[in-house]
Amino acid sequence: MHTNTHPTATILHCSLLFFLLLLLPLVPPSGADVGTAASYGPPYLPTVCFGDDRIPIPTDNLFAAAGEGIWNNGASCGRQYMVRCMSSTGRACLDGDAVVQVKVVDRASMLNTIPSANGTTMVLSGAAFRMIADISAQDINIEFAQV
Repeated sequence: MHTNTHPTATILHCSLLFFLLLLLPLVPPSGADVGTAASYGPPYLPTVCFGDDRIPIPTDNLFAAAGEGIWNNGASCGRQYMVRCMSSTGRACLDGDAVVQVKVVDRASMLNTIPSANGTTMVLSGAAFRMIADISAQDINIEFAQV
């Protein structure tokens, strides 16, 4: 048995499919991971990644210490991540589109300064944390991707 499809319906279906295929390149797949972040303040004395050489701290103070989830036996040292605040208690995120790029310079569990919360994915310098969230927050939920 053969069913006749109305030509207008066929054209409409083809047009819709064509339109969706045009939009596909505009919707990038998310290659980001999710986790949590805390903050810490000076003195910044990273020694785990680079020994006593204090050179690797970025002059803009946008850096982080890697939590155990991304530490990877020190392989995260020197990596750079784009970080975005997704949510928090008390609405600490500044703007859903605000992102900060940080360089990993230390290991969170070995920091000289106590972070605002332990066990997070990464601990951001005060300057980096303030770029995406209110510094008074203990921790925030983040989306992050290596660059």
